[in-house]
Amino acid sequence: MCMAIPSRIIALSGEMATVECFGEQRVVSLMLIEGKLELGDYVLVQAGGFAFERVTPSAAQEALDIISSVIGQPAAA
Repeated sequence: MCMAIPSRIIALSGEMATVECFGEQRVVSLMLIEGKLELGDYVLVQAGGFAFERVTPSAAQEALDIISSVIGQPAAA
């Protein structure tokens, strides 16, 4: 089973995005996402580096708060 953590888009370049989660950044593919994404949007990213679903900011923050309580690292707003 794979767990996807919401990641915030901080840069866009074609079908690629740089996302940030818990202070870590990585470049992911957006080819599985339908519709336009914007800076600040949250996406779920699978282990292979593909964003596969957009999530609302409130759902992303709720998930990040829960995960941060488990790993002991504060979630960024």
